[in-house]
Amino acid sequence: LGMGLVVQPLTTALRAELPNTRRMRGQLLQFTTSEDSNRCPRKTLGTKPRAIHLVNREFTATGPNQLWVTDITEHPTRKGRVFTCVVLDVFARKAVGWAIDRKADTSLVNSALDMAARTREIAKGLILHADHGPQFTAWAFTTNVAAYGIRLSLGTVGDCYDNAMIEAFWGRMQTELLNRKKWTTIVELSVAVADYIENFHNTTRRHSALDMFTPTEYETINTTLLQLT
Repeated sequence: LGMGLVVQPLTTALRAELPNTRRMRGQLLQFTTSEDSNRCPRKTLGTKPRAIHLVNREFTATGPNQLWVTDITEHPTRKGRVFTCVVLDVFARKAVGWAIDRKADTSLVNSALDMAARTREIAKGLILHADHGPQFTAWAFTTNVAAYGIRLSLGTVGDCYDNAMIEAFWGRMQTELLNRKKWTTIVELSVAVADYIENFHNTTRRHSALDMFTPTEYETINTTLLQLT
């Protein structure tokens, strides 16, 4: 990619599966077909959990898994648009869950949340903050959040400052990756975004707000210190 980023070894296999690609999930870089993605368990409809604004632009945390923020972005290729949903842990600004798809639907946001819940410890009182996008207010997402025991916070309508931390993440990705070239295929861009999140943002990019550590380094060092105190 011209940024010192190395696409993971599974890339070759992904390209071979190009005719059947649809959704790419988290660390496994696994694509599933449209038929697989539509196969989901039947749910009994109930009352949608209500969400209120719990963050009030205070994007701070004293430890991991206290406050997560999530959002969706999109970028074009010559073969169509690519949508990415990311879940950031505010404490170290680490991307703890992500999903990439050709559609911005509830499956996309639930896949990102499922990855975060699968790879992290759900601390008591954990808050997940999002905007009022239809994906985040949908029954399928709000009930999934509640099932994990996470409190959902929704910012005010049409106010980007209410999710400023993840907006800053998108801005950096736009400059450091997305706008550096014209993307040809959906798979090409999807693999590049996945690589940027896991192998650049989380483990290589140093942040002034994190004392010039990477998110992974900052979280590891400070988690150890918290355990010793």
